[in-house]
Amino acid sequence: QVQLVESGGGSVQPGGSLRLSCATSGINFRIYAMDWYRQAAGKQRELVAAITSSGSTNYADSVKGRFTISRDNAKNTVYLQMNSLEPEDMAVYYCHVKINYFVYWGQGTQVTVSS
Repeated sequence: QVQLVESGGGSVQPGGSLRLSCATSGINFRIYAMDWYRQAAGKQRELVAAITSSGSTNYADSVKGRFTISRDNAKNTVYLQMNSLEPEDMAVYYCHVKINYFVYWGQGTQVTVSS
């Protein structure tokens, strides 16, 4: 019943912006930390941003100052605002939540940044 659905990916030029959304259902959204990961072709999946239930945030050094994670508890949705996109940001972006010993992932949304 747990479901995470990403949207908002697409193709942009370097310097462009995208806002990713992760709509959740089947969880008590307000009490869980939410995360965004990404996986570029041929590379390991990496954590790019996290937000706690209380709203504290943390970012990978590579995106700090350019990306902003936020959450809307009324909509059970977490967002990733991505500004000043660079070719190295090109990846599939995944929404993630850990509930007890279970990990849930969205299907991923592709972000392409042309060089």
